[in-house]
Amino acid sequence: MNLSISLHLLARSPQAGGLESRLVPALGEEGALRLQRQLVARVLNLPPMGFSERIFWLEDGPDESLEALAEENDWMVVGQPVGDLGERMRRIAVLGLAENDAVVLIDHFCPILDANYLAEACEALVEHQAVLGPTEDGRYVLLGLRRVDPRLFESIPWGSNQVLALTCERLQQLDWRHGLLPTVWMVDCPEHLPRLARLGYKLGAT
Repeated sequence: MNLSISLHLLARSPQAGGLESRLVPALGEEGALRLQRQLVARVLNLPPMGFSERIFWLEDGPDESLEALAEENDWMVVGQPVGDLGERMRRIAVLGLAENDAVVLIDHFCPILDANYLAEACEALVEHQAVLGPTEDGRYVLLGLRRVDPRLFESIPWGSNQVLALTCERLQQLDWRHGLLPTVWMVDCPEHLPRLARLGYKLGAT
């Protein structure tokens, strides 16, 4: 079964005050912003992989360099819709499913999310109505859907370690067959920097 799947990257324009602010004590403000830019650029440089479309949803934009990189790699650049994270994700999923069999939504703070991980998600969507990419801290970095229900996104404490568990609970209530990909890690605190360094990232305030 071949599915038409659209890929959606949600990211903030690198600027002071975002999630990267947790890294400022270790990297300095400029270093933290530069790291966020590296993480977004890494995803934008992933191969197309046969997705029907790839859309870069940028919050707090514009960002000329990232938008230029996205366009060079055939991503469509769009401003994120209004609302909290859950409402934005719901709207994006609805739009993606209007002309596709499935959607995959991803974050950029996972430095090991690669083409193979995305391929696993697409394969899982053939047999499941939903697929999640769990993170070590109880959230998820990837959400794949073949249908949408507002209950997946309502009253979720985004950023907490309950996101994954609550989402899986909602999927069970909806009686949707769902799959879990291998657990990965996200960068959002100084303790993760040694792992980044081992991956070859150049870290520092200068």
